[in-house]
Amino acid sequence: MSQYVSRLAGTLAAPPRLRLPGGHHRKPRRIAMLSVHTSPLHQPGTGDAGGMNVYIVELAKRLAAINIEVEIFTRATTGGLPPRVELSPGVLVRHIDAGPYEGLAKEELPAQLCAFTHGVMQAWAGQRPGYYDLVHSHYWLSGHVGWLAAERWGAPLVHAMHTMAKVKNAALAEGDTPEPAARVIGETQIVRAADRLIANTAEEADELARFYEADPARTAVVHPGVNLDRFRPADGRAAARERLGLPQDAFIPLFAGRIQPLKAPDILLRAVAVLLDEDPSLRARIVVPVVGGPSGSGLAKPEGLQKLAARLGIADVVRFRPPVGQDRLADWFRAASALVMPSYSESFGLVAIEAQASGTPVVAASVGGLPVAVRDGRTGILVEGHDPAGYARALRRLIDEPGLADTMGAAAARHAQGFGWDTAASATADVYTAAMHEHRRRVRSHHG
Repeated sequence: MSQYVSRLAGTLAAPPRLRLPGGHHRKPRRIAMLSVHTSPLHQPGTGDAGGMNVYIVELAKRLAAINIEVEIFTRATTGGLPPRVELSPGVLVRHIDAGPYEGLAKEELPAQLCAFTHGVMQAWAGQRPGYYDLVHSHYWLSGHVGWLAAERWGAPLVHAMHTMAKVKNAALAEGDTPEPAARVIGETQIVRAADRLIANTAEEADELARFYEADPARTAVVHPGVNLDRFRPADGRAAARERLGLPQDAFIPLFAGRIQPLKAPDILLRAVAVLLDEDPSLRARIVVPVVGGPSGSGLAKPEGLQKLAARLGIADVVRFRPPVGQDRLADWFRAASALVMPSYSESFGLVAIEAQASGTPVVAASVGGLPVAVRDGRTGILVEGHDPAGYARALRRLIDEPGLADTMGAAAARHAQGFGWDTAASATADVYTAAMHEHRRRVRSHHG
């Protein structure tokens, strides 16, 4: 894949545009945001839609609110979509035809990157020179298109990895498929090409340097935000349980997310089996909702989790629910005694912040960005490793200490206040400004 990308770069690259001196530190007026494999208009928790969708939508809206127009390019996944959709004032979604609409797995998308790039270039060709001040790509597939677009337009490239092949492969769930070499090569090229990299956490910035030799001076840490208007304690746990038809006095450990080995919902089920083994009386007052749809390598066995629940003898306490909209999801968070996130790898774990903002503690794996998202012992409990018994112990603590979930939940809601999207958007705008300034300086020295 890298060969055809390099070849394409050669045919598309044009001499960078020279900018007039003065106004060195202005922020961009309009940016092109690239999200090849997942549309900001899709329902999170389905297919490949997840935290990244939420991230792109919320960030774009807040950037527009500070007068940075955003145009999001994404692949059309159904026929007859309008080529342009206004998501909100100042935010435009452009649908690009690249490959068949239905049934293309994320793994098959590299072959469609040329077609996608062509669509992006066509959309740009109708505009005046300098129409986009900057390109912000999300995930490695978009990074490749972003690299070419930025070269062609003489604009700086800012890239957010979201997840990294080498990091995922270093912490693979049992039976999960490793990320392919083509992705590793692709990510390495993007790290080299980007003017700025945005990492969700300091740990992700370290991983970029350690695994991909990224320059720390060109890596900025910007924590993702959370929609604090939507995710808030609101009218509390009892009202949310009533709306969702859940028993008021039950202990409710919730899994919410894509059902795939990486997210490890099976560990929650195994931990619940351990709890019921130790204390059969708990069966009458525990409900375990699993809210989400199969994704990634989980698509190979969409019924796998239901079968596991039956095998463990806990099918009567587990409730499988399809993915829900954001407002309904906030109710699931409020209703839960705790959100459980046993993931093998998480660049940040946006749902952990969303649950905490809703006033619910989080029991999570101590991996990736989760130790930043969750304050161990204060807003939730971090578990080392992936032994179901460790998760059973953490949940047992919440069962045995009445009031602990409420205390932690109140602290969690306060902690989440520091993760508003306005903060994230303003920090991102600062990264854009620095990337533009440096890019102009490099162009001048190149032509000097």
